[in-house]
Amino acid sequence: MALIIKGHARLFGDDVNTDYIISSARKRQTIDPMVLRAFIFESIAPEFAGSVRAGDILVAGRNFGCGSAMEIAVTVLQAAGIRGVIARSFARSFYRNAINNGLLVVEADTTDLREDDMLIVGASDARISVRNTATGAAVEGAPLPSIMLRILEHGGLVPFLSANGGFGSGV
Repeated sequence: MALIIKGHARLFGDDVNTDYIISSARKRQTIDPMVLRAFIFESIAPEFAGSVRAGDILVAGRNFGCGSAMEIAVTVLQAAGIRGVIARSFARSFYRNAINNGLLVVEADTTDLREDDMLIVGASDARISVRNTATGAAVEGAPLPSIMLRILEHGGLVPFLSANGGFGSGV
């Protein structure tokens, strides 16, 4: 099994919480990710929603997705076209929400990645690599358990379970 994504790096720092991704005030108006995508990161990067391109990859420091365990923080990123997030570390709830919704998350050293670098991320049972085509450098990410990779390849937990007969099928 292998998964490959390619996209431009969009940089953020440490401790990007779920309320920075999409504010609580916005979620009171609607929880439709297609509507909310226009407001992602509005409190820390107001220009981001207007500049995000389908396929972009978020690159961050430590503790990405901290704060509340809202699934909408993941689905609104996907609605905006984000293909994956590479960070030095993740809040566990965000990490699991991402996998369950089919968003690739990679724990890796992000120190040398720069805004708009073209990245190629390859994930397999044995390893995850992040190659920066701008510099030719590559870093290894923490490998994903094979079940998580299978969930991602299906586009999330619900499609994975549908394809494999649900929970009672011994998947």
